[in-house]
Amino acid sequence: MVSQTFGLTEATVEYHAPAVRGRNVWGTLVPYEQVWRAGANENTLIRFSTPVLLREQLVPAGQYSFYVVPHQDRDWELILNRVTTHWGAEGYDQRDDIIRVPVMPETTAFHENLLYWFSDVKPTGAHLNLTWEKRTLTLPIETEVHKQVLAGIEQVLEQQPNDWQLLAQAADYLVQNNIQPERALTWINESLKLQDTASNNWIKARLLAQQQDFGTAIVYARKAIKLGDKEDAAFKSQLPNMRIALTEWQAKAY
Repeated sequence: MVSQTFGLTEATVEYHAPAVRGRNVWGTLVPYEQVWRAGANENTLIRFSTPVLLREQLVPAGQYSFYVVPHQDRDWELILNRVTTHWGAEGYDQRDDIIRVPVMPETTAFHENLLYWFSDVKPTGAHLNLTWEKRTLTLPIETEVHKQVLAGIEQVLEQQPNDWQLLAQAADYLVQNNIQPERALTWINESLKLQDTASNNWIKARLLAQQQDFGTAIVYARKAIKLGDKEDAAFKSQLPNMRIALTEWQAKAY
C-alpha cells in the first residue's frame, strides 16, 4: 500500500505486486486490448479522501477498482470502476466504470516488481505512477484545494465574524496564493477596522503590491514596520524581508 497527501487530499493505492521472473510481460503475460487488474490477485484499489480531477473530469471521493487496458498502437487506458469486490478482472463490467483516462506509456529502466509511486507532489495535486518491467504509466491527479480551504475559512468566519486575527489569516491565505484579490481586500479591511496592527497592515501592503499599487503598498508597509514590536521574535525575524520588499516597491513606485 502506498499513500500520499497533497493539499487536503489523501490518495491511497492498495495492490499486490507481481514479478517479471524472466517472462515477456506486455502483449503476452498482460495481453494487449484486454482489461488488466493492474497488479495481481484481488483488485487493485485506489481511494481518494476528497473529490479529485482526472484529466479535468471530476471523480467523487471514495474507493474504486483500478484497471489498465494496454494497447499496442495507441494510448493505453486507465480505468476507475465502482465495483471493488472482484477477483482481478473477473466479472468486470464496463458499465460500472467511473472514468477512463488515456495515458501514453513511457519507456523506463527495468523494474522486476510492479511498483506504484507518487511524484510531482504539490498542494494542488500529484502524479500517480505505475512502473513494471520497462514501462511507466503516469496519472495526473488534481484537487480543488483552494475551493476546499476557502469553504472551511468561510465556515469559521461565519461563526466568528469579528475576530480580526481570523480575518487577517483568511486574507493572508489569498495573498500567499495570489488568488481572489477583491475578497482578500474585503477581509483585510474588516480586520484593520477591528484592530490596527503590524501584521494586518503588512498583509494589506503585500496585497496592494501584488496589484501593482506600489505607492499605497509603501504606506502600509511603513506603517507595519512602525507598529511592529521590536522585541517580538516573530516580528524581528520578518523585519529584514519587510525592509527588502519596501526597497523594491519604492524602486518600482518612483
